[in-house]
Parts: sequence; structure tokens; C-alpha cells
Amino acid sequence: MLDANMLDDRKAAILRAVVEEYIQTAQPVGSAAVSRIPELSVSSATVRNEMGVLEREGYLAQPHTSAGRIPTDKGYRFFVDHLDPAGRLGPGQTQKVRAFFASAHGELERMLSDTSRFLSGLTDYAAVVVREGDPARVRSVQLVSLAPRLVLVVIVFATGAVDKRTLELLDSREDPTEDQIAAASASLSAFLEGEVIGGGGRIPPTGDAVVDRLAESARAALQHEESTGDAHSQVFVGGAARMAEAFDAVSTIRKVLDILEQQYVLVTVVRDVLDRGLSVSIGAEHGVQPLADCSIVVAPYEVEGERAGTVGILGPTRMHYEQALAAVAVVSKRLGKVLSEGTEGR
Repeated sequence: MLDANMLDDRKAAILRAVVEEYIQTAQPVGSAAVSRIPELSVSSATVRNEMGVLEREGYLAQPHTSAGRIPTDKGYRFFVDHLDPAGRLGPGQTQKVRAFFASAHGELERMLSDTSRFLSGLTDYAAVVVREGDPARVRSVQLVSLAPRLVLVVIVFATGAVDKRTLELLDSREDPTEDQIAAASASLSAFLEGEVIGGGGRIPPTGDAVVDRLAESARAALQHEESTGDAHSQVFVGGAARMAEAFDAVSTIRKVLDILEQQYVLVTVVRDVLDRGLSVSIGAEHGVQPLADCSIVVAPYEVEGERAGTVGILGPTRMHYEQALAAVAVVSKRLGKVLSEGTEGR
């Protein structure tokens, strides 16, 4: 087997040519098209033989017997890993970035939302801006009966944010009364008021076993949500409709749009890419099946030297990687600079 980093110059050049041509045309690439590239200076037969080797080694695939080749995730990975790290936006795009951030103002949420839409317009892909937040302290908690053994947990944070969780009581022998639900609500609220959800300690007993179990169950449900890591993150998605233009299969579009609506999944995928030290995650590398035909390009942004969130785009694996990487890098840097300047001015 060939090592991904050990392709000889000719195979690497052929692979790059196939990737670039496929990105432009969305059509399988034949040997004749590749052989016309001046710097190769080889025959179509030689190119065809080399493409066969690249296919056997997993860099290319042939969708139909008589068709040309298309890149695989492995082929895209080689291509991305060998791009010039000093990629730049074109003059027109650079001017758009300057103009946008020169006029960017207003409350934080609006700026992040506007940035996601701007980045989507700049790249023609769906854009995601994630804001990481510190765990907020609790102002109050209220339990509301929805149905027998089904309780809604409403939590209000000191920031004014409101979160809701549905709690199903699995023990059929326990169907708390309205008074018991109210008592559990008061007990849990008093225990959590002014604290973060993940704090330690035990809720003081009330003397009513049903009330105490209900309060602990509600607390456990809130702590589980806290442990997922998305409870204090905000996600802003721009240009989701552009995904419909990127894929031919309606089923793929639906799956991708569904993921874009799931905040927790998006935050998890973005964090995982960064945690693995990557700026690009391709196809099956995400580990999320509905995104198997997508690539994600991400870059963190910093406020006053501290990581405050992530900027990213989501598009088909057949994306313009060089442009995407440059756009995400520039926007994340400019966003962090604008937010840091705003912090200094307060």
C-alpha cells in the first residue's frame, strides 16, 4: 500500500488534477482531461494507468465501469493536507470582509448571527458560528405537570436565558400530586439559586420521599444536559438553504438540514474537529453518518487572547477547500479582533 504522504510527484499531480477538475465540474474525470495538463507531459495511457493505481490505493473511485474517476475522502484528505497554508482570499473577497467588519456593530448575538450569514454569502456554503459561554448561575427552577408522570423542568439563568427539559417519571407507582410537584420545585430552586447546575452537595430532604425523589430526578436531568457541554453554547447558522444547491439527492439535503437544526450535534462535531488538531474534517471523518457527504472547515476565534468560539462552514466534500480555508481563517481572525475591541471599550 502507498503511504498517503509518499505518493510520487506524478501520482500526486494527477490526484490534484482530478480533485480540482471534479470540484469545478462535479463530473467524473477521465484520463484524457488530465493528460491535457501541461505540467504533466505524459500520455493519456500513462495517466490512465496511474489513475488505476490511485483507485486501488483508495484515493480515487470509479462510480461506473465506463466513467472517469472521482476523489474519495482519502483523496480529498491528501489534497487538503498538501494545500499551500498561506492561501489568500481574492481582492474582491478581502474588500467584502473589510467592509463587513468595518460596519459590524450591535449586540453580540446579532453580530454573530450577521457573521454567519456573511460567511455563507462569501463562500456559498452553510456557515456556523459557535459562541462558547461560561456556565451560568441559576436564578430559579420551576417544575410543571404536563401529564401523569410527565414533568416539564423550566430553568431561568442569571443571564436571563431560559432552558426547558421534559422529565419522564419511569416508576408507575409514583404519580406526584400538584402540591408535591410544587414542593419539589421550591426545594430544587432554593438549592440551585445562585449556583451553577453542576455544583456538588445534596438537596436537603423535605421529609416527603416522593418530593425528594422528584427534585433529585429533575436535578439529574439538568446535570446530564450540563455534561453534554452545549448548555452554555450558542450556535448561529447562516445560509442553510444553500445546502439544497450543493446536493442532488433530496434525502441527503434533508439529512444535512436536520443536522443543522440540532445545536448539540453541531457543537460536538465542531469541537471534535478542533480537538483532533484539524481545520478540515472530510466525509466519514466526522463520525456522523448524515454528514458523510460533507466537509467542515473550522477555525477558533479569540477575544482578548482567550478562545471564545468557533467559525466554520459546512459544504459538500466537493468544496473549494483553498477558498474555504482562507475565508474561515480571515473571518475568525477579524471577528475576534472586533469583539476584543468591543470588550476593551466597555
